[in-house]
Amino acid sequence: MELTGKTALVTGSTAGIGAEAARLLAAAGAEVVVSGRNAERGAATVRSITDEGGRGRFLAADLTDLDSLHQLAAAAGKVDILVNNAAVFPGAPTLAQDVESFDAVLAANIRAPYFLTAALAPGMIARGSGSIVNVSTMAAKVGMPGLSVYSATKAALESLTRTWAAEFSPAGVRVNTVAPGPTRTDMVLAAMGEEGAQQIGKTTLLGRLATPREIAEVILFLASDRAAYLTGATIAADAGRTAA
Repeated sequence: MELTGKTALVTGSTAGIGAEAARLLAAAGAEVVVSGRNAERGAATVRSITDEGGRGRFLAADLTDLDSLHQLAAAAGKVDILVNNAAVFPGAPTLAQDVESFDAVLAANIRAPYFLTAALAPGMIARGSGSIVNVSTMAAKVGMPGLSVYSATKAALESLTRTWAAEFSPAGVRVNTVAPGPTRTDMVLAAMGEEGAQQIGKTTLLGRLATPREIAEVILFLASDRAAYLTGATIAADAGRTAA
């Protein structure tokens, strides 16, 4: 299996895209560190991995707490693949945006992946190999009412991908982004409702929502040596929504 001997840490992997990515990485041979705040859901993800013969373990972490973040990095140990997937997805018109939730989104969507990457990248650099995959969104490129803060944080994450690629790739560490289109996850359905999510899905060239598995397949590709010549790239997995 192509990822045998590798350790992957996937943040926000207790549900949705993160959980599917964790399962696919494990199926490809990686030992997967499942991370999130909900221990019950984390255990379910690990169980789904081990039931299929894979290796996984759960580490609880609140990435908005820097002490918890650094404890996660230390407990994870040697990490070859980091998937920065955890994020919060609030919606509010700009004129109604409150400062408290604004700061919370920045802490979860920018500060957390920034400092987790800073904690784990030195080990990858020392070993001369590694893959970091950031999870963005089509909303980083398409203006969508009510998503000003969320989309801004994801645009910033795509910018960090390019900077980190410039900083780390000469040492053998690739950094890329996948930017999903509308995806059927609990987070999206809770924010938009079934009808709202379906309407967004219809705006894509394929006219439908993605499944979490479809996005996770792109994460697996970017994490693997099949993407050995890709770094600093943002892959639009959005059914053509940002293309036309």
